[in-house]
Parts: sequence; C-alpha cells; structure tokens
Amino acid sequence: MNSHATNNKKANPFHQPKAAYAVAFACVVAFMGIGLVDPILKSIGEELHATPSQVELLFTSYMLVTGVAMLITGFVSSRIGPKATLLVGLLLIIVFAFLGGMSNTVGQIVGFRAGWGLGNALFISTALAAIVSVATGGSESAIILYEAALGLGMSVGPLLGGTLGSISWRGPFFGVSILMAIGFIAIWILLKGVPKPKQKTSILDPFRALKHGGLLSLGITALLYNFGFFTLLAYSPFVMDLTAIGTGYVFFFWGVLLAITSVFVAPKLQARFGLLKTLYGILILFALDLLCMGLFTSSQNTVIFLIIIAGAFLGVNNTLITTAVMEVSPVERGVASSAYSFVRFVGGAIAPWLAGKLSEVFNLHVPFYVGCACVLVAMIALTFGKPYFEKMEY
Repeated sequence: MNSHATNNKKANPFHQPKAAYAVAFACVVAFMGIGLVDPILKSIGEELHATPSQVELLFTSYMLVTGVAMLITGFVSSRIGPKATLLVGLLLIIVFAFLGGMSNTVGQIVGFRAGWGLGNALFISTALAAIVSVATGGSESAIILYEAALGLGMSVGPLLGGTLGSISWRGPFFGVSILMAIGFIAIWILLKGVPKPKQKTSILDPFRALKHGGLLSLGITALLYNFGFFTLLAYSPFVMDLTAIGTGYVFFFWGVLLAITSVFVAPKLQARFGLLKTLYGILILFALDLLCMGLFTSSQNTVIFLIIIAGAFLGVNNTLITTAVMEVSPVERGVASSAYSFVRFVGGAIAPWLAGKLSEVFNLHVPFYVGCACVLVAMIALTFGKPYFEKMEY
C-alpha cells in the first residue's frame, strides 16, 4: 500500500496514453457546459423577458436531471460498456445543446437543458471511471488529470460563452454542440481496451452504497457546499452587471485559479495538513468569501475580486473530495461516483433557483448569506465521516 502510494507520487499525471487524453478532452467540453451559460443569463432574461429565478432554471433543470440520472449510469454502463455509454452521453449533449440554441422561449431552453443534463450524467459519471481504467500512474494520477480537465473546462466555458454570447445568446449552445461532436469522434477512434464491468450494476446499488458512512458524509458535505458553489456561479452574474464578455473574463480567471489549485496545490496541502484539516480550512475560507460577497454586493470590483479568489478554494476542495470518494468506500468506483454525484448535484440544482428567488423576495445580499450558512453546515456533515477518513492512507 505504501509503495503504491510512493509510485503514484513519482508518476507524472500528464504522461498518459491517447485514450486518456481523448476522454479528458471530452471532459473539458462537458464541464464547459456548466459555466457556458453564465455570461448569457442576463441576455437570455432580457431578450426572452424572464425573471432571474426563471432564468436560473437553466441551471436547475440541467443539474437536477444530471443528479437523478447518475443513479442509472452504472446500470447502463455495466450492460453496454463504458465506451458506448460515453458516446451515448455525448450524442445527447450534441443534440440537446443544438436544440437549446434553436429555442425561442425560456421554457424550451429549460427543457432542452434537462436533456443536456441526461447526456452529461451518462458521460461524467462514466468518464472518471474510464480515465482511471486507461490512465497510468494509479487512481491519484487519473483523478488529477480529471480535475485538470474540470478546471480547464470551467475556466474556458465562461470565456467561450462570453465571446459567442456577445454575438448572440444562441452562440454558446451551438459552440458546445460542435465541440462535443469533436469529442465524440476522438473517443470513438482513440478509446480502446476499457472492459465492461465483471458484474452488472443494479439501479439500487448507488442507494446501497450511500449506507456507507464515509460516502454519505462526503455526499451531504458536497450537497451543502454546492449551495455556496452554485450561488457564486449562477447568481453572481446578475450582481456584477457586466457585459457577456466581461462576465466571461471574470469566470475565466476564476477557472484558471481553480485548475491550478486542483492540480498543483491540493496534493501539497493534503500531504502537509491531511485531508480533514485541509477541507475544514478551505470550507471556512470559502464561507468567509461568500459572507464578504453578501456584505459588499454593491461594490462591483470587490465582488469580482472575491469571485476570482474563490476559484482557489473550490479547486482544492473539488480535488480532495473527489479523491476521498474514490478511496473511502469499498464499492466499485463507478457506483461510488454515481451515488456521490446524485447527492451533490441536488444541491447544485436547488441553489441557482433559490438564489434567484431569494433576491426577488428579499434583496441582492441574502443569497450569499444563505450560501455562506450552507457551507458552514457542510463542515458538520464532514465531521460525521471522520472515523472513515482516518482509516484512509494517502
């Protein structure tokens, strides 16, 4: 066990076969889809005459369907194989992203974003397991590559969305459809040698996996933490009052910090302070960040600075929790990923709509205060898994 950990430390996470990079590229585009609509939320609302909470349903439908669909990804993948599951997921994203760009009402976009979320679930849940299967250097190197793809996608997505959105709010939807078509071809040609799971997964397996205290603790922690995450991601564009390209640049620098810290900083902090101490520290910093955003909502420059700095906290947190999910539970990685993702995406689904509604009922500050409170409560949820995390070796 210790020698394995040593080998993982020596391995270069970016020295990988073409198959791993094919999946990683598609992951970049998939995660671009999360932040892609950020810069165009205001434009969609203005052109289609929708309130903030109605526009936020673009995130809610996408994240909710993604979370619920996570429960069936293992069932599907264990029967048709990881490669076929990835390709089906990509095909759904290509089709529904294109249809979203062709829409004429917010309701249509919300519906097509839901279909996009189904494809996203099939792809994301299977992608992590696929990268682990084909990557060299063990699961730690594979997760670092996966998180690098996540960070790159989260940073490039808003920038691309802002650039295309400055032309038309429809542009980002068509852009994702084209990029995903490239990812589809890359995986179809390059991804080989990923076997079907030896045992077929039941739809009930993710629920059974959540009986494990460590996995359940991480899932609830991520659910609450995502209230803060998606309040920042989906609601802050309404507060900044920037153009589409301006919002894109803010979240580009946010994503750059997220990518850098997830790949280079998170492993070092974990090695120095351990998993729990690092997560507690990061959650406190993120909660303080959201609190300051609530206090200084009227200061555009302050909000922009706090958004960008938050990327550093989110990058560390994402990598450490993903790594812990893959290691803490005795179930197969695909099942663990599906169970955990189901729980955490629920938080990501509720938060954007709730933030928009709170701003309409109360004021612009309240959504950030609620996000801050949820992140602090996430620390309590994390504490319940402490006995399981202490048994893990890193």
